[in-house]
Amino acid sequence: MSPQNEECRLASLHSLRILDTEPEERFDRITRLAKKLFNVPIALVSLVDKDRQWFKSANGLNARETSRDISFCGHAIHTNETFIVEDALKDQRFYDNPLVTQAPKIRFYAGQPITSPSGENIGTLCIIDTKARRLNKQDIASLTDMAALVSNEFTSLQLATIDELTSITNRRGFKRVSQHCIELAARQNKHCHLAYFDLNNFKTLNDNYGHRVGDQVLKVFAQEMKKTYRMSDICARIGGDEFVVLLTNTHIETAKRVIKRFANNLISVSKQLNIPYQISFACGVVTYDENAHADIEHLLNDADKAMYKNKCNR
Repeated sequence: MSPQNEECRLASLHSLRILDTEPEERFDRITRLAKKLFNVPIALVSLVDKDRQWFKSANGLNARETSRDISFCGHAIHTNETFIVEDALKDQRFYDNPLVTQAPKIRFYAGQPITSPSGENIGTLCIIDTKARRLNKQDIASLTDMAALVSNEFTSLQLATIDELTSITNRRGFKRVSQHCIELAARQNKHCHLAYFDLNNFKTLNDNYGHRVGDQVLKVFAQEMKKTYRMSDICARIGGDEFVVLLTNTHIETAKRVIKRFANNLISVSKQLNIPYQISFACGVVTYDENAHADIEHLLNDADKAMYKNKCNR
């Protein structure tokens, strides 16, 4: 069973772009503390995706994910309270669960939902034991407080990687997430392309109409990016009037068609602005090559060069 707000919940989870990323000390520190505080063999920061639960931090468990349909955390996200199973063997919902009958042989489970910056339950901070047990009110309060720390880390992470003006990813966030994406694409032998945009005549716009109007144009540009590109693509403002989008698992011809559609969308939206300015851009597109691009910074540099070359040739 899925929560009533499942579509919004998944969108909120995916917007964090944290699934399948490397472990981080900020989360591992919390599971280490939970494991010690509650004297349990396993403590997890679990994120519940569409068909799986994935562990951002797993202390005492080697697995990185399990199927959602057998997960305890899949039940815990339905409530804002601590979800507790004192003895799984005596619980009709879990007594024959593979996680109970086989390793890790769960008997006790307590999971406190963790929330996204927009408030949806995206997973849990949970503690697990191989023997039945109970939690008192003080224990539950402590687990709730620790789960709030995890939620705060997600909020801090998002704030540090979001451009304040346009509300899309900033350069720092783009480099952090896209590096993981290109590495994953290389392992899966999938195509990955970076488009680098530079707005045309933006300085003249600011000089003639002021920065308030310039900021409005930047916001419109970012909004149209989000409307045009897929949720799986990474759109970012990397500085000034420069934007990028990383398109994954698509062919270069498709990427170019989408860029053309994006340009046409900007023509339409520009007519709605009360200024004599047509939003347009110079663009460079580079296909990721693991032999030519050591990291995302090299890919950015090549795309910037391609954009500048196209700008000069216009």
